[in-house]
Amino acid sequence: MSDREFGGNDDLSLPKATIQKIIGEILGDKSGLTFGKDARDLLIDCSVEFITLISSEANEIAEKESKKTIAAEHIDKALRELGFPEYVPDVLAVAGEHKEQLRTREKKTNKLEQSGLSEDVLLEQQQALFRSATEKYNSGPA
Repeated sequence: MSDREFGGNDDLSLPKATIQKIIGEILGDKSGLTFGKDARDLLIDCSVEFITLISSEANEIAEKESKKTIAAEHIDKALRELGFPEYVPDVLAVAGEHKEQLRTREKKTNKLEQSGLSEDVLLEQQQALFRSATEKYNSGPA
């Protein structure tokens, strides 16, 4: 499967800064190795192609199962069918970590909770603001 089958991926890319950060973490500061810009760009192109290949295969698997959403098991099957079974354990481990992070992350508070005021007090404040706005409107230009 090539770019031509997907209409080209000229508009598809990965953030260069993110890739550079990943490369830096892998190489480490003490390794003394550097990663050239051409090599980074090639890595980005290869990564986009790999993601396109896996997602296309996973999409076909999901469609065969009459599913409208690609799930982790579709990625698992796609990796195996495309000859990358050695990636499956790591991919499933990362997916599990991601699910756990979603479960344990702090629930975002809404404005009502952040105010620290009861709904009754907030309603009274809102009504007072409406009365004030109505009075200003009815009094006309100053």
